[in-house]
Amino acid sequence: MHRITGKSGGDSLIEMSPTESFNDDVNGYHQHASSSTGSLQQGQSAIDKQQQSKDSVFFRDGVRRIDFVLSYVDDKDGERKQERRKVYEANLEKVGLELETEHKSESDDGKTYFVKIHAPWEVLATYADVLKIKVPFKANDIPDNSDMPMNWLSTPFRLPAEIMHPEPDYFTAPFNKSKSDFFLIDNKDTFFPPSTRNRIVYYILSRCSYFRDECGDKDKKGIKRLLNNGTYTAAFPLHDCRYWKRSRDANCESERYNLYKNWARFFYFFKEQPLNLIRKYYGEKIGIYFAWLGFYTEMLFFAAIVGTICFVHGFLTYDDNEWSKEICSEEIGGNIVMCPLCDKKCGYWKLNSTCNSSWQSHLFDNVGTVFFAIFMGIWVTLFLEFWKRRQARLEYEWDLVDFEEEQQQLQLRPEYETKCTNRKLNRITQEMEPYLPITSKCARMCLSGATVLFWISLIIACIIGVIAYRLAVYAAFASIMKDSPTTNLQVVGPYITPQLATSVTASCINFVIIMVLNLMYERVAVWITDMEIPKTHLEYENKLTVKMFLFQFVNYYSSCFYVAFFKGKFVGHPGNYTYMFGNWSKLRNEECDPGGCLIELTTQLVIVMTGKQVWGNIQEALVPWLMNWWGSRKARNHPESLYSRWEQDHDLQGFGQLGLFYEYLEMVIQFGFITLFVASFPLAPLLALINNIIEVRVDAWKLTTQFRRPVAAKAHSIGAWEEILSGIAVLSVVTNAFIVAFTSDMIPRLVYMYAYRPQGEMNMKGYINNSLSVFNISEIPLANSPEEGENPSWFNSSITTCRYRDYRNPPGHEKPYSHTMQFWHILAAKLAFIIIMEHVVFSVKFFVAWMIPDVPSDVRARVKRERYLVQEYLHDYEVEKLKVQLSHNGNNDCTCTPMIYPSLPQHEVLSECL
Repeated sequence: MHRITGKSGGDSLIEMSPTESFNDDVNGYHQHASSSTGSLQQGQSAIDKQQQSKDSVFFRDGVRRIDFVLSYVDDKDGERKQERRKVYEANLEKVGLELETEHKSESDDGKTYFVKIHAPWEVLATYADVLKIKVPFKANDIPDNSDMPMNWLSTPFRLPAEIMHPEPDYFTAPFNKSKSDFFLIDNKDTFFPPSTRNRIVYYILSRCSYFRDECGDKDKKGIKRLLNNGTYTAAFPLHDCRYWKRSRDANCESERYNLYKNWARFFYFFKEQPLNLIRKYYGEKIGIYFAWLGFYTEMLFFAAIVGTICFVHGFLTYDDNEWSKEICSEEIGGNIVMCPLCDKKCGYWKLNSTCNSSWQSHLFDNVGTVFFAIFMGIWVTLFLEFWKRRQARLEYEWDLVDFEEEQQQLQLRPEYETKCTNRKLNRITQEMEPYLPITSKCARMCLSGATVLFWISLIIACIIGVIAYRLAVYAAFASIMKDSPTTNLQVVGPYITPQLATSVTASCINFVIIMVLNLMYERVAVWITDMEIPKTHLEYENKLTVKMFLFQFVNYYSSCFYVAFFKGKFVGHPGNYTYMFGNWSKLRNEECDPGGCLIELTTQLVIVMTGKQVWGNIQEALVPWLMNWWGSRKARNHPESLYSRWEQDHDLQGFGQLGLFYEYLEMVIQFGFITLFVASFPLAPLLALINNIIEVRVDAWKLTTQFRRPVAAKAHSIGAWEEILSGIAVLSVVTNAFIVAFTSDMIPRLVYMYAYRPQGEMNMKGYINNSLSVFNISEIPLANSPEEGENPSWFNSSITTCRYRDYRNPPGHEKPYSHTMQFWHILAAKLAFIIIMEHVVFSVKFFVAWMIPDVPSDVRARVKRERYLVQEYLHDYEVEKLKVQLSHNGNNDCTCTPMIYPSLPQHEVLSECL
């Protein structure tokens, strides 16, 4: 075995000598994907394929497992692509991989070739050593004391033990090819599971060149570039069977069937997830996502209970709502004339017209709102801290401890290796490695930052445009709907208002803008990240994650931030209204809905959150199913023997490198909705819980049935999403404090009750009259006055004043229309509430975070013991090996060990000696 370099000073793949590569060939069978091989196979291909099962995941000899499949078709540019494929596949064979080609005449469509790839033991062992893949060397001898009291209560939610624990627990150590007999290798064919095998093969495919040594083109390398330029149409590992039926081959694990049966079906929504089996089949990266999603859903259960209790409290105190009674009263609300809500096209109106929205607002705007906002600030801390503990336990159980260091040092991105032509000496490894000069790195970072700011500014500009639309059309709707027939409808008539029409149309426009921008800046974010040339896959994903979340954050939350913190706050007062772009624009700033801004925020949150989730689930499930149904329509009537396993998987959808990224993004955006604005809608966690119960099974179903098997990848955590969740958690305390203080009417009511209560009684009588200021109609400028015919029939010249929502002095006061002292008292109370709530919640958060260690004590002990055992057993192994070697050198005729242990493999002999 020796190394070759495809380019001067460049990267190397490990080349196997023919004797090393094919030591384990069965019955002397040799098969390579060359043109001559293809011609030899054509004569017997039909017979072979008729004999093959639909579920076959082996070469035609029935022994060598198919670890990866490449597909391609002949097209107009066939000669250049054929040359690339020929060189690429020859280089794969040099590395030691074994190839077998299925001719296009054997495929369902008659034009697709399939190249099946098998990695023999020598290749797997070599690259397992390179990638430091952890493998078992000793059974775990630490007793499991994880049984919980009252454990029988969870029996209905459990899955069978053979599904939950597909393999025994071992102590593991990074594989070392030179010490292969140190590890528990019973069968070389099954020692590395299929997920590890396809991960190793993909590592080779990503770094193998498709140019001849004499060409010297450094950029022609890797399966990703061959897929992008159309040389190959697909590259994927195989599922091990059909999802609805076990494989006929006894050597197949049928893990896909087990996953579908026990995980992907919706009627198992109340069952635990088989995380170990998910990890074994799909790899740690997908496994950790479903572990996080399941844990998040479990924690939502507690938030949903408390939120529902707060909502029920609002419902039960419905009759105690004194201010709504005053609004709906004919004697009070029916005699209060309110000032117009817009210029020219809006007339005067009576306060009792807002009766319905006032009652609705009380369901969410009550004392329980404050309690729930504080509770969610503490809940989010508990969620993050307990997830860290859960994640630490998974890191140990899945052999991911110290994985990040290996990821950084050993798995450079092929794009980084090819684009960084400069080399420097790594002080740690003392090897030459590619690097990006600091000047180039700074220039790329600056361009990236400027592009991100530009696109965020573009999103904000679009949101401002929607706001301007709302301001411009409100007056038009008010005029059009004044005599509309819909106002006479008995049930829905009172709800069809200019405000509703404006909000609905603006929301539709905003939705279209969000969808269009999503398509555009998704590509922009990928382009920017590619331009930065991240060093590792982990760094690439983290950079892309931050950019996409910034875009999505602004896109989805900006409308909620506008309603919560800007709408109705800067409107001025009659005679001196504030306009969006100045008086010349005639776009008067929008006032809150008559029921208050909190009910509008609640409505906005419900529409955006539920609409996004429902549409997302339908899209995730329906689109792949329809595409697969259409793509496989010709093959559905074929007999089993004519529709092979690789053709079935080829007709499925590709999961893609960013498939899991979008799943995380969807859930983190939802997490923002239920934390940032939860004070306005206590039922948000309940809706999220229902959605996530469905989401887990939808994601499992589509991954198991509608997508090709993803390439297994390792990940020791949820990556940059953890920092994003922590940032949202901190921001949520601030936003909820401001929502309670400035968007809700909670603080003004409390100030009135305790400081301005009538006749010394602690009640809310007279609050509505106290919260409305008076303006003289004769002082309203002509530009603000309603046009002729816009006023209602009951309005006449005897009405000389109108009311508006503010705390200002009445006309005739020495400082007319200036803020009253009550306004400043309320403002001081709001600021004091924000400071107190933030300090209380943050204090509890930091105390809880300090009290709960990130790593459980038993996990910490197990990690230390495993490290100790690795050192001890390796030392004893080396000593024993040296003794055996010296014994053989001293007496070549000694056959003691084979006589004592005639039937035991070498690793068991050494284990007995140790």
